[in-house]
Amino acid sequence: MSTLRRLCALGTGRFGILIVVSLVVVALVSLAWTPFDPAAVDARARWSDPSWPHVLGTDNNGRDIASLLMAGTRTTIVVAVGAGVVASVLGIALAALGSLTARWIRESVAVLVDILIAFPVLIIAMMISAVWGGSLAVVIWAVGIGFGVNIARVTRPELRRVMQSDFVLAGRASGLTTWQNLTRHLLPNVAPVFIVQLSWGMAVAVLAEASLSYLGFGAPLTQPSWGVLLNDLQAYIAVHPLTVVWPGLAITLTVLGLNLLGDALREAADPTLAERAPAARTHVPGVVA
Repeated sequence: MSTLRRLCALGTGRFGILIVVSLVVVALVSLAWTPFDPAAVDARARWSDPSWPHVLGTDNNGRDIASLLMAGTRTTIVVAVGAGVVASVLGIALAALGSLTARWIRESVAVLVDILIAFPVLIIAMMISAVWGGSLAVVIWAVGIGFGVNIARVTRPELRRVMQSDFVLAGRASGLTTWQNLTRHLLPNVAPVFIVQLSWGMAVAVLAEASLSYLGFGAPLTQPSWGVLLNDLQAYIAVHPLTVVWPGLAITLTVLGLNLLGDALREAADPTLAERAPAARTHVPGVVA
């Protein structure tokens, strides 16, 4: 509860929570209700300006943009959560193997991580799409693998540092197994670093899904997606620029909210950062002045 209170006391934390909660609420509401059927085509309502009942206007097929954005929120959440789960499992597994095993295994894992981290996430996704075809599963696995490697690379040194702590050595001397030490002492102490990397990975998952869907490698055209919507509307940006603003704004706010929430969670979960924050905030104006 103290961590939650510190999180809510931070402006970035409140903004991140607001964005994430809003996304979840909109996604849940869209399962039962949207202003119009997102797939319904109405030629008579093509390019309607924002007004009632089309509060954000319509596209070139007469589809309601607000309904498309609401339905696309479900796709965004599925990709962000799915990629986060894959990245978490893979990252923690590689970090543990690179810290708690025999030397030859640790060195092999370090080399593997260095090789995999050289491949950009979007390139991995496009390579997988070329073999298995574009789908949300491809985006989830590609982003999950790409950021699982990043999580492993950042978390592994932290694990090795915590392993030298007195409480870890005392736990080992008292008979705790490697798994017990990992779950009781090591993972909780690297959680702040892990949380920031995970939030960044989920934010990039949102960007990757939108980018790949825009390029035709992500969500199928029949599935509501912010990237697909941008792809449909980009040809008309010179004539109807406002229609492109809404999906772009949704992507921007989502990525910003996830990044700020991760930073706030790190500060709230790490008491040393919370103690240094007031001093840092009072020092900055003097430097600027």
